[in-house]
Amino acid sequence: MSSKGSVNVVAVGFMLFALFFGAGNLIFPPLLGQAAGENIFSANLGFIITGVGLPVLGVLALAFSGKSDLQSLASRVTPIYGLLFTVALYLTIGPLFAIPRTNTVAYEIGIVPFLNNSSSAWPLFVFTIVFFGITLYFSLQAKRLVDIIGKVLTPILLVVIGLLIIASIINPIGSIQPATEGYMTDSFFKGFQEGYLTMDALAAFVFGIIIINIIKDRGATSKKEIMGTALKVALVAAVLLAIIYSSLAYMGAFSVEGLGYLNNGGAILSAASEFYFGSYGKMILAVIVVAACLTTSIGLITSCASYFNKIVPSVSYKAWATVFTLFSAVISNFGLSSIIEFSVPVLSALYPLAMCLMLLTFLHPLFQGRKEVYQVSVLFTFIVALFDGLNAAGIKVEAVNEFFTSALPLYDVGLGWFVPAILGGVIGFILSLLKKESLNPTTVK
Repeated sequence: MSSKGSVNVVAVGFMLFALFFGAGNLIFPPLLGQAAGENIFSANLGFIITGVGLPVLGVLALAFSGKSDLQSLASRVTPIYGLLFTVALYLTIGPLFAIPRTNTVAYEIGIVPFLNNSSSAWPLFVFTIVFFGITLYFSLQAKRLVDIIGKVLTPILLVVIGLLIIASIINPIGSIQPATEGYMTDSFFKGFQEGYLTMDALAAFVFGIIIINIIKDRGATSKKEIMGTALKVALVAAVLLAIIYSSLAYMGAFSVEGLGYLNNGGAILSAASEFYFGSYGKMILAVIVVAACLTTSIGLITSCASYFNKIVPSVSYKAWATVFTLFSAVISNFGLSSIIEFSVPVLSALYPLAMCLMLLTFLHPLFQGRKEVYQVSVLFTFIVALFDGLNAAGIKVEAVNEFFTSALPLYDVGLGWFVPAILGGVIGFILSLLKKESLNPTTVK
């Protein structure tokens, strides 16, 4: 290390945890717990692998690659793919799903529990205008204030959630119930796919650069130093995320008897908070979650507007921020449950491509970075992922599904892409050798 000093692994690990731990992530584990019931252990394990394990691998993949951003990493396939994949990722963790979700989570936890008639669309409409008005104002101006508020709110939110978790362990709301229909079989793989909804594996490609730059700024220069420190930092964040997600999932699993089945995790958290701490506790949770969702929304608008301003500089940062804010506001009015439902097909198609890129990044030295390996492997993955997305959207092409189910291991549980990705890599490697042979024919002397 240089004179700049060593990295405080715990501090940077907490920072990475804070980046991943958006208020929106709180809503998925309790809902998983309610649905999984007695199969909570296997379902939660699957959720932890994709909700925690993949984000860690995303950060490490960036550190291992030595690339400065996601677009340059994905451009190992082709430059146009690098651009399209990065744009799709930013839109997904931005105005299409993640930003509207911050508004609807804030609404579900901060407003709905205090309404007598929550079926009306007007309260959400009014709340959306106020929420995104504040978001746009701070996205265009007081960025430092947002950073300060975020650093204060995350610890307070953790304290509140921690108290809720401790209360649920000491005094469970009820007894655990049987698994619902979707979790009676293959609960591990169902949880695995539910972990996609956190979107953290996609966000890892963005957040990872921040962490790697911090490590480099502290003096790490060699790949071994950067990888070693990044691994320690990522493990700190992973342990914290796994503890919170697992605790909330188990709280959800034991809540059905007392709360009944609720339609989203926000409602479960609010009801649990009221159960343990009364209306005062519910109010504290509401205020903190709304504020935390605001800081997340501002951060995402800022990141997305900055990226699109970089690739389309003729459109100003302010214009991009305004467009993304207005678009997110429109999407938000579909409601939390609908946004999650709409996101599933896109995430089902996008996640296999992200996982394939991570896998190829770690294997990069083995095949010496040959473009053909990336290209054929990603192509085969995309074909399978496309039909995964269509299936999730309810558009089933039976002939293709029957063929893939019989030919591809784990296709029916959303992992059918894995064998084609490996096969595509092998075919790409062979093609690269044949191409090299044709370009450099041996001459007989």
